[in-house]
Amino acid sequence: MSDAPKSHGRLSIRASLTPSDLMEEPQVKGAWTANIVTLFPEAFPGTLGLSLTGKALAEGLWSLRTIALRDHGLGKHRNVDDTPAGGGAGLVIRADVMAAALDQADPRLPVLYLSPRGRPLTQARARALAEGPGVTLICGRFEGVDQRVLDARGIEEISIGDYVLTGGELAAQVLIDATVRLIPRVLGNQASLAEESFSEGLLEHPQYTRPAEWEGRKIPDVVMSGNHAAIAAWRREQAESLTKERRPDLWRAYCETSVMDPTKDRQLSGASDQSRDHREHEKD
Repeated sequence: MSDAPKSHGRLSIRASLTPSDLMEEPQVKGAWTANIVTLFPEAFPGTLGLSLTGKALAEGLWSLRTIALRDHGLGKHRNVDDTPAGGGAGLVIRADVMAAALDQADPRLPVLYLSPRGRPLTQARARALAEGPGVTLICGRFEGVDQRVLDARGIEEISIGDYVLTGGELAAQVLIDATVRLIPRVLGNQASLAEESFSEGLLEHPQYTRPAEWEGRKIPDVVMSGNHAAIAAWRREQAESLTKERRPDLWRAYCETSVMDPTKDRQLSGASDQSRDHREHEKD
């Protein structure tokens, strides 16, 4: 096995002729870079090689390097793990093996360990990462990673939700996708970022398209009115109402950071109740 990390991306901005190009060409100098320490480098780029993120990867707007943890394993079988100290089920990735793999990563980049006990990944954190040079991500397996290497290297743990996966590869792809799409020129229309969920601390308003009526359900009249001011006001009200109803935590944070008429909070409570009653009536 080779100890050399595998790079994904391109040296210059030019069209990708075959999907394998993403797997073979060296890192793009100066591009936002994701280093992935993983037991399964073949899992990448995965869905990151498709659609807008894949196009941006092929064009050199960002770069992906996989560092195969197994290449740094010990002994004939390249062992990367051992039984938990103190007893218990499963296996733990060894500190010395993980440290050797991390030595292959760019030392300038922050190192994050995908873990359900980490701080939650937020849109604000993704935006901060996108503004930096890149990130090194550790994809855990088994019962996790020896705590000593996390402490010694000052590694931050980050979580994509309150649930457990079999490994960190999918979580790493989630974090990278959330971050890369915020890099300038990755999205075709940057205005999309201003209107989506969490852009202003609120969930996104409902979206509609043709046909104007489907299965007896019509697009709201205000959306079809052509009155842009009225449409903007309706969308804002819907975003606030949905956030208050579905994400009270986000709503509290939004209220603390924005100047809002207290009577509007009561009005939105009524709107949320009416919306909920309408949905329940439709179910009946």
